[in-house]
Amino acid sequence: MGWEALAQWGEAVERVERLSGGVANDVWSVRVDGRLRVARLGTRSDADLAWETELLVYLDRAGLTVPVPIPTTDGRRFADGLVVMSYVEGGPPETKDDWRRAAAALREVHRLTRDWPQRPGWRSSAELLHADTGTRVDLRAMPQEGVARCRAAWARLAGRPTCVVHGDANNLGNVRVTADRVGLIDWDESHVDAPELDLVLPDNAAGLDDGAYDVASQASAAWEAAVCWDDDYSKKRLAEVRAV
Repeated sequence: MGWEALAQWGEAVERVERLSGGVANDVWSVRVDGRLRVARLGTRSDADLAWETELLVYLDRAGLTVPVPIPTTDGRRFADGLVVMSYVEGGPPETKDDWRRAAAALREVHRLTRDWPQRPGWRSSAELLHADTGTRVDLRAMPQEGVARCRAAWARLAGRPTCVVHGDANNLGNVRVTADRVGLIDWDESHVDAPELDLVLPDNAAGLDDGAYDVASQASAAWEAAVCWDDDYSKKRLAEVRAV
């Protein structure tokens, strides 16, 4: 249906301006009944969007600052691939303390979502030790030697407890900082995996020891190589993964 679906949030709705939202979605600031919101239009399935919006509602109720789905006039959290969410104020992290606060927020997400069910269609890094595909990951498209390197990096995380990971938290634009809170936005890449994938942050803000940081950074580089193969960024990330 496209942006015509926005009418399902009422008559007093207007698009304001396009925002950066990556290649998978069309993201705009919108006004709903005069209040600034963010609307994201994509091609995710209803099951996928139900998983994501349920997660965001849960995290909001637990006291974290995340975009909260704004229901349609008949109470749905999304419609025809469109999600309208609250606007999260703040700017990007600028100091080591900002990033430490972001790490604390991520650890709270991890604590709150232990044993959370996997996002429909996704696979964790541990599952990709034996599977070839999962949502945006298709290891069959990568060079065999690159797949071996990625799997060797992920194997170091095997057996760890799992939880929801944000999936793109080291992106400056996805962390919104104010004086009294840290917000985490853009949960499009969130899924269930080892929490270490979220903790490779600037200046090692999560405080990992040398061994843990090496495990996490190698697994994270492998994940980012696989999830967006084969653009220039993914090739750069794969180059950071050590040969087997």
